[in-house]
Amino acid sequence: MNILFAASEAVPYAASGGLADVAGTLPKVISEKGNNCAVVIPLYKDINPELRKYMNFLTNITVDVSWRKQYCGIYTAEKNGVTYFFIDNEYYFNRDGLYGFYDDCERFVFFSRAVLEMLRHIDFKPDVISCNDWQTALIPVYYQVYYKYQQGYSNIRTVFTIHNIEYQGRYGIEVLNELMGIPSYHSGLVEYDGYINLMKGAIETADRIITVSPSYANEILDPWYAYGLDRILITKQHKLKGILNGIDMDFYNPEKDEFIDWHYSKDDISGKMKCRNGLLNELGFDADNAPVIGIVSRLVKHKGIELIRSVFEEIIRNGMKFAILGSGEKIYEDFFFEMAKRYPERVSMTTGFFPELSHKIYAGADMFLMPSQTEPCGLAQMISMRYGTPPIVHETGGLRDTVRDNGGEYGNGFTFKTYDADDMLNAVYRAKRDYYNKPRWNELIVRSMSCDFGWNNSADDYIKIFKELINE
Repeated sequence: MNILFAASEAVPYAASGGLADVAGTLPKVISEKGNNCAVVIPLYKDINPELRKYMNFLTNITVDVSWRKQYCGIYTAEKNGVTYFFIDNEYYFNRDGLYGFYDDCERFVFFSRAVLEMLRHIDFKPDVISCNDWQTALIPVYYQVYYKYQQGYSNIRTVFTIHNIEYQGRYGIEVLNELMGIPSYHSGLVEYDGYINLMKGAIETADRIITVSPSYANEILDPWYAYGLDRILITKQHKLKGILNGIDMDFYNPEKDEFIDWHYSKDDISGKMKCRNGLLNELGFDADNAPVIGIVSRLVKHKGIELIRSVFEEIIRNGMKFAILGSGEKIYEDFFFEMAKRYPERVSMTTGFFPELSHKIYAGADMFLMPSQTEPCGLAQMISMRYGTPPIVHETGGLRDTVRDNGGEYGNGFTFKTYDADDMLNAVYRAKRDYYNKPRWNELIVRSMSCDFGWNNSADDYIKIFKELINE
């Protein structure tokens, strides 16, 4: 099969979140299973110049953005057995950062149309185009409206993966004619609740809809989780499936991780204690036996930061320490900085994202706190378990699918059912109790490290869906 993954970001070229890990890793695994995979992303200014050296210019074309005709350069590179294509337009993508611009709608209208136009000019005819989140949601819409019956475009199937339903690409009705160029008689594909909703268009037109965990596929049928899209999703349940994301087990590997100073495995966890002491030393903490809670997260409400804030000092007074890395809403950044000033021997706060420090927290912390209000899949809890750092999580989305409570015989972390600070606090205290029972805690470390969160099984599920579509 020939599979083209269209995404707004992919490692190692451009990344702002979990989507990049998926778009950069899943195609590699599917290729290793005997398929031909390609990835297409925008050619952002932020792409490392060292990686640009290996890109080759293919051609340039023009792309319609409603009544405009815009320049589009096409570049390519090979990485890990996967062909990457890059869509170039300096007006749209020669900027600092990936998203958050006033004209994001226009930028990704252009990108979606360019992906389909590109197919005329490259030596890769996809059987399936796998689209990801709202930035590529117009690809199945444009395919159905304009390309389906054109020469060279027949029998292409489209799959749309929802990584986070909160971000839908909602814009005013005026963009339909001004930017998208979709005829009014097709407006029903993308109109929803008085707005243009790009994600709704993909749900309407894609051949399959995938979410990034089985639990999330069920949750987004509920109005509380779906941010208004539950009504359309309920009518499309026949083509909806949840497939759990994975992580790169080679990159996140405590046996050879270049970012940590001591290596260890589930067969010999002694190096983890050395990583713990190294982290304490780096953060300026005393090397005592107080449990260290790691947090590596965006500091936004739906990540459960409000729960943490409401009982933070109670946890501190109970003798625990925090190693925090993240950035986000100023109110939360300021709070953790204030806590670090008030409790300098127990709280460390670092803003931004530093891969080396994140790996040291995953390896050196004793437990990992991730009480998300909603979590489509979540990668951090899988990574923490890979490093033998049991997570404490709210039972939602992918957290429910990956973490089993240590109250049971096969637990790999700690969970709480109700999105409530007291319930979270109870889970933290249960983790602290087990932490001081060293034989039980070491068994928990080994169980968490024994979990296989690689892409192998998930890739098989994707391949099965792709084959079913092709054979329909």
